[in-house]
Amino acid sequence: MLILVINPGSTSTKVSVFENDKELFSETLRHSKEELSKYSRIIDQYQFRKEIIFDFLRRNNIAVSSLSAVVGRGGLLKPIPGGTFLVNEEILEDLKTAKYGEHASNLGAILAYEIAKEAGCPAYIVDPVVVDELEDIARVSGLKGLNRRSIFHALNQKAVARKAARDLGKDYSKVNLIVAHLGGGISIGAHKGGRVVDVNNALNGDGPFTPERCPTIPTLKLLELFRKGMSLDTLMKRIVGSGGLVAYFGTNSALDVERKIDSGDFLAETVLRAMAYQISKWIGKMASALEGNIDAIVITGGMAHSKRIVSWIKERVSFLAPVMVYPGEDEMEALAFGALRVLRGEEEHKIYK
Repeated sequence: MLILVINPGSTSTKVSVFENDKELFSETLRHSKEELSKYSRIIDQYQFRKEIIFDFLRRNNIAVSSLSAVVGRGGLLKPIPGGTFLVNEEILEDLKTAKYGEHASNLGAILAYEIAKEAGCPAYIVDPVVVDELEDIARVSGLKGLNRRSIFHALNQKAVARKAARDLGKDYSKVNLIVAHLGGGISIGAHKGGRVVDVNNALNGDGPFTPERCPTIPTLKLLELFRKGMSLDTLMKRIVGSGGLVAYFGTNSALDVERKIDSGDFLAETVLRAMAYQISKWIGKMASALEGNIDAIVITGGMAHSKRIVSWIKERVSFLAPVMVYPGEDEMEALAFGALRVLRGEEEHKIYK
């Protein structure tokens, strides 16, 4: 079975072709500012991106008619459970109108659908960032009318959780895991029997501080900055984009900070240790969400390549459960495998309503 995988980003489109579980071809198609500047809305880029995907297929001698499925990165939709969704008119309508927000990933399902229609095969999306499987008790914020939201690295968290379960010799639906995705954003989820029943809102300033985002901060301190004259736009940029390591060192690279540590920078070590400390505390919170019934703690994402950071986290959380490390993230494989599970009959696709 041949599966075309499409992952649109703000300035690139990643494309891969898998034969069953083996990647045959992969390419990141870069888009210049000049190429994209002519489009006022992201949806307007559809035809441009579709043409370069067809060019990729031609260059690799892949006939559209030979495809068994096309899978795209899921965009900003209403909250949905995890899994593989068949792209239908309801998904297309919400993404084309940007009903829940405009983002380059919205193009994933649209491109997958149109190409699949020409190929005569199904189109899917898998575990978008809006996956919401929170238990009711986890939604309560304590401020009536403002519930906690589930926004996290669902695609990588779910894919790595399945790998960890397999390596434990168990089914994902039968294990309890704490998964910590450590990247530019950090999300830490409690996976209970195949569902992420609690997780920090990784986009909007909830959780530990990250390479470029602030941690959960006392509300009144933020209001004090606002009252002293800081504009809302400036405050939001400080929270997301200019927080964390960027605020201290002007870089969102943990590797750069580690180089400072190696050269004897005491502040760099203190701040990076503090980030690992906060990550560890959030893992502890998720241990409570699982009532201490934990098969393993799973560390993944780009910063999982850092032996220093991983060791600092292990020192604080290994008493809870064994720690398993899967560095990096492979979104293309995760998307392909989500479609493959449906094609093989291992799970049924879900319907967006």
